[in-house]
Amino acid sequence: MSEVRRRLGPLLGMWNVTATANGKVVMRGWTSFAWADDGEFLVQRSDADPPGDDVSDDWAGHSPFPTTSVIGFDDTTRTFTMLYSDARGVLRVYGMDLDAGTWRIWRAAEGFNQRFTGTLAADGKNITASWEMSQDGLTWAKDFDMSYTRG
Repeated sequence: MSEVRRRLGPLLGMWNVTATANGKVVMRGWTSFAWADDGEFLVQRSDADPPGDDVSDDWAGHSPFPTTSVIGFDDTTRTFTMLYSDARGVLRVYGMDLDAGTWRIWRAAEGFNQRFTGTLAADGKNITASWEMSQDGLTWAKDFDMSYTRG
């Protein structure tokens, strides 16, 4: 089994996803992970239900769904890169890692740095995660929490 398949294999399949901001559910949806090109790349596709009437206009106005990401591996640096696109026309490049049950995604961009940390449950059926953001790359604040449950 290749290193890519071994390290990213725990993400494979369909997941139900919930995002929570300030203790309130702001998004319910799904994400799937599937191999492409004989396992050389992992493709993530996500979509969500329309925001409810009780979700703030700010959150609803920034809803990115549907989204697509393609994850690839650099065999020299032994690191993953994630190419991201969404329905708003946003295109981003993230660093990514999944090792020993910890899933990390990060991006350093002037004025809008992001990082994601997720913990995969030992049974592989749940991921508890959060996104953080920073304007200066030094001071971080939680943006929202996410939970993934195998569908």
